[in-house]
Amino acid sequence: MDEIGSRVWRVLLVDDHPLFREGLAAAVELDEEFTVVAQAATGEQALDEAARTAPDLVVMDLGLPGQSGIETTRCLLRAHPDLRVLVMTMSEDDDNLLAAMRAGARGYLLKGAVREEILLALRTVGRGGAVFSPRMAERLACLFAAFAGGPAKQAFPTLTAREREILDLLAQGLGYRQIAQRLFVTDKTVRNHVGSIFAKLQVHDRAAAIVRARDAGLGSG
Repeated sequence: MDEIGSRVWRVLLVDDHPLFREGLAAAVELDEEFTVVAQAATGEQALDEAARTAPDLVVMDLGLPGQSGIETTRCLLRAHPDLRVLVMTMSEDDDNLLAAMRAGARGYLLKGAVREEILLALRTVGRGGAVFSPRMAERLACLFAAFAGGPAKQAFPTLTAREREILDLLAQGLGYRQIAQRLFVTDKTVRNHVGSIFAKLQVHDRAAAIVRARDAGLGSG
């Protein structure tokens, strides 16, 4: 990717809310350093548009229908290693913040950021830096401090101990009935826990949850 100068940064916007996308596009386009080359409402569309338009920067929502924003970020960077991804989301969840970083995102802003903050973040990420909204930077500092404290800090701190146990068994390849038998609970209880896990991890299916779990080191038995 070229150094900043007289160039115009090509931006792909990925969000499933058309009004938000259009508003963001209008705000970004007001600055002559940026041009929005494409918009996408799903992860699959984002992959197609990235291949078609060759953007420099991607603004990525996490709560996409179907393939999540985290998995889409991972796929985009696998296919286009020079891309730089800035997450913009409503989620202040610690797990999503860490998962986005592991997927390769260079920044994490909360929706509601003012235009100047967004443009500064795009410039910083475009130049190869990393940027986080003040609240998320504070969360990140707290998480790193907790990790530095020793192994007691477990993966996915928003999950309960039982939810983490079930996620670990899912990542080992066990089915719901096998998990129920292992834990001496009913199938319905397992499914209720799994629904809560999906909501907290912001994933839509078992396969995506297993990917997140294995990325965090669960499922090794």
